[in-house]
Amino acid sequence: MKKVNEKMTVEIPGHKYNIHIKKGVLADVHKYVDLERKVLIVTDDEIPEEYVSALQQQCPECYLATVHAGEASKCFIYLQFIWNALLDNGFGRKDLLIGLGGGVVGDLTSFAAATYMRGVDYINIPTSTLAQIDSSIGGKGAINLGDVKNIVGAFHQPRAVFIDTDLLQTLDDRNFYNGLAEAVKAGLIGDAELFELFDQLPAEREQIQQEYIEQIIVKALAVKKSVVEQDEKENGLRQILNF
Repeated sequence: MKKVNEKMTVEIPGHKYNIHIKKGVLADVHKYVDLERKVLIVTDDEIPEEYVSALQQQCPECYLATVHAGEASKCFIYLQFIWNALLDNGFGRKDLLIGLGGGVVGDLTSFAAATYMRGVDYINIPTSTLAQIDSSIGGKGAINLGDVKNIVGAFHQPRAVFIDTDLLQTLDDRNFYNGLAEAVKAGLIGDAELFELFDQLPAEREQIQQEYIEQIIVKALAVKKSVVEQDEKENGLRQILNF
């Protein structure tokens, strides 16, 4: 296995943020981000309590907003639920949201942060393979409206992203492997070596997680990072990510 970098930097006009990729980094968020302010953790009811607790222990003034797991939660009702949690607890422009979960949590947190007081800080801590490989970076937040996905939203870049591959251990097989399909897509779009890497993968999930997953994530994120840096608001090139 190739040694992977532990940090990548996304640079777009007017904003720069780091992606920290490291086993166990969930316990070290306070070393990289100012948590000495009001913090709202947005998560879902299937995220293990130990992950939430690991974050809470790092935040002197911490609040929690838990949504139901699943795509149905990406709606105005839960967006308003997060807004109310911020308002009721006196959050201001200098405070922080943390999205701890998969793509649904990430989208809700990003959109809530973009719109509360016209924009507050947030960070992403993705807990699914798909979110770690793709949706946690790029700053696209949205909710669904009726039967139309992601039709109401905003572009709002995170202050940091933390990729802890240890968090994938609690995923079932289906949710572990379906995220890898996004890496195959990234390889087809912009990294032949990443695409070819899938021919080498062992059959055993444990071996993939121990020896390959960080390399896959780094390579896939590098493709998306390159695209986002060139076209933040999906005016042209970024549409390629829709494949």
